[in-house]
Amino acid sequence: MKHTFPAFLLLALAVAVLFSVVAAAIAFALARWEGAAVPTALSRCGIAFAASLTLCLAVFAALDRT
Repeated sequence: MKHTFPAFLLLALAVAVLFSVVAAAIAFALARWEGAAVPTALSRCGIAFAASLTLCLAVFAALDRT
């Protein structure tokens, strides 16, 4: 099966987004457990989401080159 099928690409993107959402939720929970205010916890949540999604997409891009 080729990597360029639209269904495979959408599945890979969905997995990356779900993984990023889980990482963001964990970051939010840890920030709140640490005692941070809600805006600070949301900021950490957004940073974790963006970082993990960027990392996932970079890995997918690197795997596509091979």
